[in-house]
Formats: sequence, C-alpha cells, structure tokens
Amino acid sequence: MRVLVTGGAGYVGSHTVRLLLEAGHEVTVYDNLVYGHRAAVPCPLVVGDLADRARLDQVFAAGRFDAVLHFAAYAYVGESVADPAKYFRNNLGGGLALLDAMLAHGVERLVFSSTCATYGEPTRLPITEEEPQRPTSPYGETKLAFERALYWYAQAYGLRSVSLRYFNAAGAALDGTLGEDHEPETHLIPRVLRVALGQEPYVEVYGTDYPTPDGTCLRDYVHVLDLAAAHLLALERLDRPGLCLAYNLGAGRGYSVQEVIATCRRVTGRPIPTVAAPRRPGDPPALYADNTRARRELGWTPAYSELETIVATAWAWHRAHPHGFREQEAPQVRSGEAQPGEETAWEPTGPTPT
Repeated sequence: MRVLVTGGAGYVGSHTVRLLLEAGHEVTVYDNLVYGHRAAVPCPLVVGDLADRARLDQVFAAGRFDAVLHFAAYAYVGESVADPAKYFRNNLGGGLALLDAMLAHGVERLVFSSTCATYGEPTRLPITEEEPQRPTSPYGETKLAFERALYWYAQAYGLRSVSLRYFNAAGAALDGTLGEDHEPETHLIPRVLRVALGQEPYVEVYGTDYPTPDGTCLRDYVHVLDLAAAHLLALERLDRPGLCLAYNLGAGRGYSVQEVIATCRRVTGRPIPTVAAPRRPGDPPALYADNTRARRELGWTPAYSELETIVATAWAWHRAHPHGFREQEAPQVRSGEAQPGEETAWEPTGPTPT
C-alpha cells in the first residue's frame, strides 16, 4: 500500500514507519516536528500541521494514498488539564481536518493511535473494550471524541477505521538504533534509565501506599514493536466499508513501579536511587488490559513485552544515544513552516534511508 503516517517522526509512529517499510509499503510521513524528530524518519517527510488543510490537500492529491496511520497528537495529560484548548484544537480539530481531507481524496482506510486514557478510572480489571469510557483528562477526552467521530464518519461516509487503545508504550528497536526521546520525559522507564546514566540523581516514586502488593502503582507495559505490529495487522483488517473497530493493546498484566526499577537495576547493573514522593492526583492504583479481542480478531500476540526485554532494548537505545536524537539533528525551528533546505511545495524530503 501507499501509506501516509501522521506523527511518523514520533516515538510509536517512527517504529511503525520502519516496520511498514520492511513490509514493502510505500510510506510518506507528515509531521510538524514540534515533538517529533527528523532523524527518526527514514523515508519521505512532509513538514506540516494537520490544521493546514491546503497543505494536506496537496499531499493527498500527489500521494494517491491507500490508507492513513494517524499518530499525530499532543499527549501530556497534565498539560491538557492546564491548557485544554490546545488539545482540543490539535487532537480533535486537526484530526477532523485530516478526516475531511481523506474523504475529499477518496482515502477510506484509517488506523488511529488511541489510548487507554479514554477509559479513565476503570470499574474492573483487566480492562476490556466494553469498559465504560469516562476520561479524567482533556487528553483522554480528545482521543475519545475522535473515536466517536470515526463511528459517525463510518455510518455516514463509509470510512473504515481501527482505533488502537495503547496502554504504556515502552522499549526500543532491538538493535538499539531507534527509541524514545521526549522532552519533557514523563514515562517511567526512560526516567529511571536517565538515573542509571547519571543524568539525574534519583527517581521519584509517586505514591508508596497504594493497595497493591508493594504499595506502588501497577501499569501494563507494551513494547513499541508490538504496537507497531498491531498497526500492520489493523490495516489488513480494514477489508470492507463502514468498519469501525477498537482494540486494547497491552501485554495483559501489570508491573509495579518498584518492579520496573528493580528490573532496570538488574539490566543496567547500576544502583538507581529512589525518593518517595506524594501520589499524583488522578493516578489509579492499577491499569492493565484484557487483550483477548486483539488476539482473536487481529491475530496479534505481543512478542517483546516481557519487562526484561522492554528494559533491555530501552537501555541499549539510551546508552548508545544518551541525548536522544539531538545528537543527530541540526538546530531547527520546530513549527509547521518549511525548514531550511526543504521544499515548500508538497514534495517530500528526508534523510537517505539507512
């Protein structure tokens, strides 16, 4: 297929792009590079915002795409609470602009990067797709609103979509050449590994009095390569008009914060000091998935989501790239404007594939 990947310069998006290329698909990435990294993109790259409908139309008209994988979104929960307008404009408004451009150019297949944050605080564990969706943040609300838009677009226009509700994405490419680079970094495993690298003095553990075996939160960590594989399987699932499906993507079990830190100590051989801190508002004691539906209907089986494997691959990436992609990228203006040396028309530009 010819596939457009929005947000393909980001964490999960870039790993999925690599897998698409390995599977023989033709891929173009569309990313505004606000949080994504040019160096993570081994294929044609168009720099632009989803809100720029004229630019989207240029890309769709020239690309003749068969499908879209939609990763582009802001994803900081705390920021979404402080500035919900930013999240609704980008995650929902930009997403609707993308859908309208797809319809205008006859592209009917979409795989959407959603989140377990659409569930809010669960009523039971493990979390199935039938769990009521009651987000507790504007971030989760925008993802749910877009899922609901997909349902109605399917009814009215025949759009085919699969929404993939991630739990905690983690890990890196097996060869250590591609991995996680966020600023600010809020994910637990890279925060712990920064301490192992000597970049931070200790890890704060937010809450040690939860009703869990060791008093710390339980979360479901799923390897980024397993997430990427699910997107390719979801593309194959979109075999008839009007499909609107949703799947949980998690390993199916929870690991505590203390278990994660202990595994990082074991893998790295570093002491990794910790400091107890108060609970963060809104952090449930436990979140983990029932992935039965994805296994049954997509044929998806997590292959790399054992905690030891997740941490080992993340450590290989962070140890080889202690400053992430910033070591590979020249200073750049992180906006939707064309970068120096980049075409201002739709024609994609990007680094030579490696």
